[in-house]
Amino acid sequence: MIHLGLKTLLLKQLYTGKLSTSTLNKIPDQFRPAVIHGEEIAQIFGNDGMVRSFFKGFAVEGFEGFGRLPSDVLSRNPMLRSLFANEVNIFSARHYDSDVQLYEKFTAKTGIKVNVVSGKSGALEKRIAEEGADSQADLYITADAGRLGAFAGNLQGGLTSDAIKSAVPSNFRTSKWVGIAKRARIVYFAPERVSGAELAGLTYESLADPKWKGRLVIRASNNIYNQSLVASLIKNNGKAKVAEWSKGMVSNMARAPKGNDRAQILAVAAGEADVAVANTYYLALMLSGKKGPEQQAAAKKVKPFFPNQDGRGTHMNISGAGLVKGAPNKANAIKLVEFLLSEEAQNHIVNNTFEYPMIAGISPHPLVVNMGLDFKQDLKTKVVNYGKNQADALAAMTGAGWK
Repeated sequence: MIHLGLKTLLLKQLYTGKLSTSTLNKIPDQFRPAVIHGEEIAQIFGNDGMVRSFFKGFAVEGFEGFGRLPSDVLSRNPMLRSLFANEVNIFSARHYDSDVQLYEKFTAKTGIKVNVVSGKSGALEKRIAEEGADSQADLYITADAGRLGAFAGNLQGGLTSDAIKSAVPSNFRTSKWVGIAKRARIVYFAPERVSGAELAGLTYESLADPKWKGRLVIRASNNIYNQSLVASLIKNNGKAKVAEWSKGMVSNMARAPKGNDRAQILAVAAGEADVAVANTYYLALMLSGKKGPEQQAAAKKVKPFFPNQDGRGTHMNISGAGLVKGAPNKANAIKLVEFLLSEEAQNHIVNNTFEYPMIAGISPHPLVVNMGLDFKQDLKTKVVNYGKNQADALAAMTGAGWK
């Protein structure tokens, strides 16, 4: 039987008038779509009745007299229309110029044009939700599994190809969204003020211990990275314990939460606090000098520590891609995700964003390698729980007075 992909290609060529029936008849029988099954039509074109009617008796009548697909069918059927497009539309909350370079590599390899709409995650999500069935978004790319999980109602299944499943561990993906890179949320400390004995066996849970009173800095409760961290704690410890933990965290803060992750690292370097919680790639970014010599010098004054090494492991999160519901270019979107999980793309990502690779066999950037790669990652807690527990996480923090 002819491969469905080739059959699809031939039918597309017929519909658009690029392949005449006389030319088709010159194709060897084994490569011609002589038999067309109803389930194949549904798989290719959806369940549009007008499309199906064109194929009624098709195998019996042959190809003669088969004409172009009427324009009104194309205009009414986004799935059908997408078959003739050679593009993919990304709504991206990632702010890396290197991502654009990566999309250009994809286009060079496949001929599929990548259209990018950039913006803050909240604004992009609002636009996709409001546009609904009229949205042209195929993929929503953003940082944090909690954000993707909370937005899952606007996403659809389909990211289940063998290439995706073999590349991404099951705890870092669902059928609607998959991780394309990893990051760890860890502790940074001032080596001259924090002893090895204090750090021994340190966990996220033990940051609420009174010994850290007045010594801790961390971002605000509305920060998605914190919400996902706390959501993971709820998954592992329960809501009641995390509510008490949040109170201990607030009591231990050296100042009211303010600034981004780099601001927390800078506070430790400046002596305003002894320990900070921040994502790994921020220290590497500062050490690289891309944020200026002052931040580079500050980053050299702190050291990283990976919590929960005696238990489930260090909290891991992702940058991920979600397949938008009603994506007009679904097939191309899946191809792009598969490309992002290739060795070429993963090497490009880690060497430009300082994240950890999602796939095995890729080394992170040397500045990340220097932070240590032998730490135990939390591969027990599925990141889908970050979205599920997000509301409870925020409630626990705000209930404790976490600003």
